[in-house]
Parts: sequence; structure tokens; C-alpha cells
Amino acid sequence: MAARRPHTTSPTVPIASPGTFDDLGVPAALIAVLRANGVTEPFPIQTATFPDALAGRDVLGRGRTGSGKTYAFLLPLLTRLAASPVPRRPGHPRALILAPTRELATQIAAAAAPLAEALGLRTLAVFGGVPAGPQIRALRTGVDVLVACPGRLADHLAAGHLRLDDVQTAVLDEADHMADLGFLPVVRRLLDLTPRTGQRLLFSATLDAGVDVLVRRYLRNPVTHSLDSARSPVPAISHHLLHVRRDDRLPVLVDLAAAPGRTLVFARTKRGARTLTRQLVAAGVAASELHGNLGQNARTRSLAAFAEGSVRTLVATDIAARGIHVDDVALVVHADPPGEHKAYLHRSGRTARAGAAGTVVTLMTDDQIADVRDLTRKAGITPTTTRLRPGDPLLAVLAPGERSFVPPPASQSTRGEPTRGEPTRGDAQRRGRSRAAAPQLAAASGRTAARQAPRSGAHRDVGNAQPAIAGGAAAFSSRARVGARRGGR
Repeated sequence: MAARRPHTTSPTVPIASPGTFDDLGVPAALIAVLRANGVTEPFPIQTATFPDALAGRDVLGRGRTGSGKTYAFLLPLLTRLAASPVPRRPGHPRALILAPTRELATQIAAAAAPLAEALGLRTLAVFGGVPAGPQIRALRTGVDVLVACPGRLADHLAAGHLRLDDVQTAVLDEADHMADLGFLPVVRRLLDLTPRTGQRLLFSATLDAGVDVLVRRYLRNPVTHSLDSARSPVPAISHHLLHVRRDDRLPVLVDLAAAPGRTLVFARTKRGARTLTRQLVAAGVAASELHGNLGQNARTRSLAAFAEGSVRTLVATDIAARGIHVDDVALVVHADPPGEHKAYLHRSGRTARAGAAGTVVTLMTDDQIADVRDLTRKAGITPTTTRLRPGDPLLAVLAPGERSFVPPPASQSTRGEPTRGEPTRGDAQRRGRSRAAAPQLAAASGRTAARQAPRSGAHRDVGNAQPAIAGGAAAFSSRARVGARRGGR
């Protein structure tokens, strides 16, 4: 196990004004890829962190979702790898990016793939819910940048499919969400297998207790760059609280979702998301669902359908509250108010991204008044509150445009197959206990490329596309920009 890294508290460096990627010294090959994707100017956090990260410093980046954190670590990481004399070896990735969810891992890998290809580097995304075989073959061939969810990566390590002793840079993205899901024990074991002298980049919206443990254990004299935290509301978002009768909740939701543009609806539970999707479809609203009870194929298809516009409404649990970027989400509706204020802010952050404006609507019934008011107070939000019934003119103001409906299909069964979905906190904790009981991970450290199509979540292991997600992810990334547009998130 790696020894504790010396930690000193460094002052927070003010965020610099954006210049250009040329000013930062980003390689011309990467700038060309960025421009081809419509990215012409860096976001403040990218401008601030690039020099320190390129110099090999440990960096602690704090900023809310949508602030451009993905490119903030991808650009210096890829630049350093391209200049490194250390060759790529089978089963020994040279950079590791840990992400808490499959969707976020897919989007990071899709944003990285065209950049890496321009520099002659290979990338691979590794997560559960899809066959392990293509991942294993790609690892054996050799990969420069490995984007992974902790659980599947730990499985590959335990089976001896790779080692982490060549990792020059380790990145933790959405570290606070990693802590919320209970992944910190396995994350610590994974980082302990990387070289103690390697570079560490940690990005998080908040620095809660769990994240602070990671900072103190693994970051050496980090430079801190801080934007607004997750608790800071986005000025470009208009927040509305609609006080409705319980029987009016669905008609109001149908009215909002039938308007032009993309609408993201959040439900509290997986069952609730499925029920709301079926109700919307029955009412003539083209909708798809996204939650942990869907298999990875179904999750990718739902996201692709929403991104490409074949359905304009996506009904999701908090699985979509982070790591999901689709351009031009005009409206976010909390059909079920979330349980805590951080979830409210992360859900709401799916709109008004990369400087755009957006609207957030929360539906509140009589029995939810106290909880919702407490929620918005903790979130620092002062919503406009209106008591209304279906047909109220305000609905056309919040979601403007002519309503359109489609005939419901003959069968309202959804396309998702109920398989084991995204790990819950209990799953992560049980995984941690099993790892502690059987020290396979430690043994793996003593044992022993995949190219992705540009702007695609599809994995390739030396030309063999991974069939489980290739089709849907390609459609999703090509139309949604997969987080690469402007902020990279």
C-alpha cells in the first residue's frame, strides 16, 4: 500500500480570464480537434488549471457541473502523455480517469477519443453492464488513457488483466459523487496501486469530509482552483415552483413536456420513472426512461433517442443528475422533488449549460410544501411560486410553443430490460467489504488499444466494436456533442 503523501494546504489560485488555447500552449493538433467540435475559447477553469497540470503539479479543481472540468484535465493529461518517453505497454495504462457512473465514463471517453487520436494515443472506457471480453482484449493490446468506473476496474485488476504501476497521471472526476455512492474504499485501494510519485488531479463540486480524506491522502501540495461550488445557483436558470393538486400533477407535466424542445423530467424512484414514462407516452408525449433498472443497452438507447430528438422528453432518476450532457435542454422538471439540496442543484444543472439559459420547474403538492421550501432554502434558490391548475397561461410561458402529441404505440412496454443497473451505495459498500475480505486486488498488483470513434461512446478493441453500446452511443455522442461542446461536460 502506498504511503500517505505529504499534504500542505496551498492557497486558492484566482481563476484567470479566458484567453485562447494558443495562449495556453495547447498543441496545434488538439486545437484543431477542438475547433472542429465548435470549441474555440477555453473556459476559466481550463485556463486556470492547464499551466499547473501541464507542469506536473497536483491540482484540486472545484466547480459546479457544466463549468468545463472535463477539458481542464483532458488537455494537459494528453499533452503530457504525448511528450512522455515512456512507451505504451500491454496491460499497463499510462493515465487513469475514475468516474462514478457509466454515463459519465462514456462521455469522458468520447470527449477524449478524437483528441487522443490526433496525438496517436489510445483510449478505453471500462465499466459494468456490458461484456468484459472486449475490454480485456483492448487492455492486453495496450491503452494510454483508461477511463473507468471503480467497480469494473477493480474486477479487472483482481483478475490480472492489467496493472496500474505505469500510471503517470490519475484523475478523480466528480469525487463528491464518488463519495455519495460509497465508492471511496475501492477508490483508495485503486489509487494505492498507482505510483506514489505520479500526478493526481481531483475535480469535485464540493469538498465534503470524504473528498477531503482523498485530498489529504493522495494530493501532494496541490494547487487549488475554485469556481462556484455546487451550492451556487446558476444565474442563467429561472426557477419556478408550481403548487398543484395531486390529481393535477400529471396533466401539468404533460402540458410542459408536449412543448417544443428537450425536457428532462426527474422522478424520485426507478419505479416512478417508469410509471411516469408510460403515462406520458399514453398521453401522446414521445418519452423515454433512464434509470438503474435498465440494462446498459437500454440506457444507451434512451439517451441516444433523447439526444437525437426522436423523443423530446427523458424521464430519469438521479442517475442523470450528473455526468449527462445533451445540448439545448430547455426545461428541467422535478416531477418528484429530490431528497436533498445538492441533488436539486445537480438536476437543475442539466439545463443552462455552457452559458445558455434554461428553466427549472418543481411540481409541489400540499404534503410537500415544508420539505420543498427547506430544500430550496438550503440550495440558495428563491423560486417564483405559483398555485395553478391545468391550462394555466403560465405553463405556456415556462414552456413556450405549440403543443404536439403523437399517437401512443399499441404496446406501452418500454424497451428496457430489467437487469442489474448502476450500483447503489449498498452495492458499493458490499463490494468494498468483499474486497477487504479477499485481498484479490492487492494480489493483482503483483501479477502481471482501444480506439474510440470520434465523438462516440463506442469502445473499440483494435477495430472490433463493442456491440453492447456502439450503435446507441454513437448516435448520442454525434448529436449531443457528448459534453465536448464548449465546456466539455
